[in-house]
Amino acid sequence: MQFWEHYFLSKLVTGNTYALKQRDNRGVVAKLYVLDPRRVVPMVADDGSVFYQLQCDSLSGIQSDILVPAREIIHDRFNCLFHPLVGVSPIYASAVAATQGIRIQNNSARFFGNQSQPGGVLTAPGEIGDETAARLKEYWEANFTGDNAGKIAVLGDDLKYQALTINAHDSQLIEQLRWTAEVVCSTFHVPPYKIGVGEMPTYNNIQSLNVEYYSQCLQAHIESAELCLDEGLGIGAGVKNADGRMYGTEFDVDGLLRMDSVTQFDVLEKAKSVLTLDERRRRVDAKAMKTGGDTVYLQQQDHSIEAIAARDKLLIEQAKNPTPAVPDAVPANDNSDELEAAKALNEIRKGLW
Repeated sequence: MQFWEHYFLSKLVTGNTYALKQRDNRGVVAKLYVLDPRRVVPMVADDGSVFYQLQCDSLSGIQSDILVPAREIIHDRFNCLFHPLVGVSPIYASAVAATQGIRIQNNSARFFGNQSQPGGVLTAPGEIGDETAARLKEYWEANFTGDNAGKIAVLGDDLKYQALTINAHDSQLIEQLRWTAEVVCSTFHVPPYKIGVGEMPTYNNIQSLNVEYYSQCLQAHIESAELCLDEGLGIGAGVKNADGRMYGTEFDVDGLLRMDSVTQFDVLEKAKSVLTLDERRRRVDAKAMKTGGDTVYLQQQDHSIEAIAARDKLLIEQAKNPTPAVPDAVPANDNSDELEAAKALNEIRKGLW
């Protein structure tokens, strides 16, 4: 989990994830190291071949600056706006909004640190010199602002203090701060309600909300990581191992798309013709059955495609070569039991014929 956390943080914060391969004596990739993207520089040779310059990184075992070919690096990049080998973080698109949000928070911290007093004006009945004005300003800031705000000031020479006020429109910092957060969310394709910004959707379908979050935000990154690992490790669709098996990378997103209990059990009930009993039980963290759990169950009226095709073929042949009618069984007398038995025998004969 920490590997993937580092992987995606590197991609989202810098626009690039570089994973260095470590091979064993057979030449097979045994480990992957997510490199510090600030210490990696993609380079293109005159013939078009790609190399990566790696700076010293003790955490990844790189003891000196080296140049490695592209086959030893798995490079997952995002938003290649200026160069096909250099990704750009979504932060690039939200820089102005993020800067505005930081300034709003810093300004609010200073404002409330002064006991919500924006400042004021000292006025004198007559003219005062610059030296006197500077001395009064310094004295007032030192004794009646910050931690000293709210103390009692004694004024002489008919000096008056008038506090500055902020109108209601200019003080709507919460709305401004929410707007900057929504802009940042939009660049990362994260629904604002996921981070506590904005209103929650009116409908309460948990699965629909999670599917929206997956399809709009996570799916592109997850599938990109799967493809990068398949290509970088030489596996995936169309590539078979020495034993004839085909391997590939695929994230398990069942936990992410989990539904509420009622919907989940309804879906599992409808999936009994697709999933085995044990597969359905695993979806709800239940233990496997000792017997009968690896079977797909169908209702009795369901038939296989092969059986339906054989029946249709038989009907077509019977239509081409009609057979004489089956003689009805006749009861020996008018006994009602014998009459019912004869009717049943007639039905059986027609079905067998």
